[in-house]
Amino acid sequence: MKLNPAPLGLAAFALTTFVLSLANIGFIKPDVVIGLAIFYGGMAQFAAGMWAYKAENNFGGTAFSSYGAFWMAFAIMEILKAANIIDPTGKQVGVMLIAWGIFTFYMWIPSMKIGKVLSLVFLTLWLTFFALGIAAIEGVSSVIGGWIGLICALLAWYVSAGELIEEIYQKKILS
Repeated sequence: MKLNPAPLGLAAFALTTFVLSLANIGFIKPDVVIGLAIFYGGMAQFAAGMWAYKAENNFGGTAFSSYGAFWMAFAIMEILKAANIIDPTGKQVGVMLIAWGIFTFYMWIPSMKIGKVLSLVFLTLWLTFFALGIAAIEGVSSVIGGWIGLICALLAWYVSAGELIEEIYQKKILS
């Protein structure tokens, strides 16, 4: 069986994004996201990135390692904020999110050649980062970014499941 860390990386991304997006729309409190951001969205996704490099997949390695690092950085920021060690402004958080949006935009370009649904994951993630970044800078609701993030998470789960199902059943379902 060929090494394919994509199902793990996408699942870790999807679940963590789903839970944070539910917090962004106000459905749950964001407290539960920290553990996920460190261990599943962060460490599991970062490991998937390293395994993708091992499998000579530069796109997967760059994507999973980067977003895994994002989740760990997000968790540390939230922990330091809760401990009153740092107090980032909305503008600072917004700039960080928009910078991640820029990274995601250029990752979206090669994703279009890899697969249609995967490119939708990157497109919706790019839109999520920009919507959340603008909301943070302007000090307005993150609900729009939260809803786009939910769509992104569902698409990522679809690609993750598709990769596993294709491997196990030896039948193409993704395009």
